Amino acid sequence: MTDEPSPIRILVVDDHPVVREGVTTLVGGQSDMLIVGEASNGREAIQQFRAQRPDITLMDIQMPIMSGLDALIAIRDEAPEARIVMLTTYAGDAQVQRAIKAGARGYLLKSSLHEELLQTIRAVHAGRKAISAEASYELAEHATDDALTPAEVRVLRLIAAGNANKEIAEQLSVSEETVKGQVRNILSKLGAKDRTQAAMIGVKRGIIEL
Repeated sequence: MTDEPSPIRILVVDDHPVVREGVTTLVGGQSDMLIVGEASNGREAIQQFRAQRPDITLMDIQMPIMSGLDALIAIRDEAPEARIVMLTTYAGDAQVQRAIKAGARGYLLKSSLHEELLQTIRAVHAGRKAISAEASYELAEHATDDALTPAEVRVLRLIAAGNANKEIAEQLSVSEETVKGQVRNILSKLGAKDRTQAAMIGVKRGIIEL
């Protein structure tokens, strides 16, 4: 008689206990999966990863103390073979691109965990990549957009914090004219009609965080 294959060992990282419980409940009913650890921020995730060496890590992208993106990068530096699936509330394409570039093997929206979580875990464990359908639509939709430059992202962040052009110019040690030009570029690239909408689009697409 052949031995049963070992279950897929899973680490769950999310700062919301309700999400961790939901994942644990979904996985609990599967004979081929086993939760081996939980963490509530990126720093704990790194410690748990070292201790447990899971097959799959499910990691929230936005967490206190240390973000999921930073933890992903740190874990992949230590263990390039790590298979990490990022979880997020938003289908922000900038976040998807950063996570995929940093080596994430999958990307799932929390709203679609019930439908997609188990098949994503199995697909990534089998060596495939898996991106949530809604997140892949976002990626495709913005694939040809002009990306904001690092300087424009800094300006957008300061706009979102409620600063006027003059205040932004002072904080960045540039002229007000330079800031005005950058704001025009930001509105054009994001397809925004004003500064408030630009900030909202920036947050929704994961270009900046509030």
